[in-house]
Amino acid sequence: MPAVDHATYVRMLDRALAGGFAYPAINVLELTSLNAAIEGFEAAGSDGIVQISVAAGMHASGPAKDPVLGAITLAEHTRRVAERAGVHVAVHTDHCPTGKVDTFLKPLIAETARRRAAGLPNLFQSHMYDGSDLPMRENLRVAAELMALCRENEIILEVEAGVVGGEEDGISGAPNAKLYTTPEDMLLVHETLERDGGRCLLAATFGNVHGVYKPGHVKLMPGILKEGQDAVAAKYGDAARMWLVFHGGSGTSTEEIHETLGYGVVKMNVHTDTQYALTRAVADHMFTHYAGVLKVDGEVGVKQDYLASTWLDKGRAGMVERVVQACEELKSSGKSMGSRV
Repeated sequence: MPAVDHATYVRMLDRALAGGFAYPAINVLELTSLNAAIEGFEAAGSDGIVQISVAAGMHASGPAKDPVLGAITLAEHTRRVAERAGVHVAVHTDHCPTGKVDTFLKPLIAETARRRAAGLPNLFQSHMYDGSDLPMRENLRVAAELMALCRENEIILEVEAGVVGGEEDGISGAPNAKLYTTPEDMLLVHETLERDGGRCLLAATFGNVHGVYKPGHVKLMPGILKEGQDAVAAKYGDAARMWLVFHGGSGTSTEEIHETLGYGVVKMNVHTDTQYALTRAVADHMFTHYAGVLKVDGEVGVKQDYLASTWLDKGRAGMVERVVQACEELKSSGKSMGSRV
């Protein structure tokens, strides 16, 4: 079925908020990981989100070295593959810092405006602006300008309040970053971006860290999300509860993930674990087919072993399994709105 339109995407997110589950948002870099994400959603019977960072757009654009071109290319492929899938797939761009707004985010919004003027559907259903490098009010001032552009084009904006620690695609949280969002922060986001009926996704922070960490290394405080939601609901009613996003979830226990779902998390970014699953399967092939992959001691190797399609297919299969696991952990398995599941 077609990649989701705006109304369907809103319905997906509202359904998750009401139902206490979340969609995995899988970062993709190229066609193998993109195909694996969609195949994993379909295998789990879950709708889902593929997301493209600035770095992924740069990688996908090849010699052009143009992240906008790369992001559009990946989004176009997603739309074509999603038409054959039995689940709904949304396309999101991830972690655009302030310094890249004019060269990445705004050109992508302009491309959507161009498509809509030509009667074509949106390629992107949401974008993330990461203004965590700025003071909160300046972050929201920029976000409000982007929110206006997004609303004109039926795009949902994701913003971050606080800072997710660690490193993601070359973007690092400051060592003294504010890792915990306050209820006052969440109220300010709601009052700035949603006061006139708008809706945004909010990456509130509760000790999250991008990348890999062992359990116990970082102090997660999911209750912060509940405190923020309670503050918004107390002042503006239950209907004002926000769509929350969980960043930096690698190493998080299933129990902690489930706790966040009860507090309004509707989207969880999954990058490190799925990329490792792909690479691990490729590494297994290389180590177990060493003599076939390489022309050892003057031999000719085994073409079927070193064909890129062979080891890429194994990587894709490994990543598919991890995407299915993410759907199960987030309780979205079997809950697709798609008619062919």
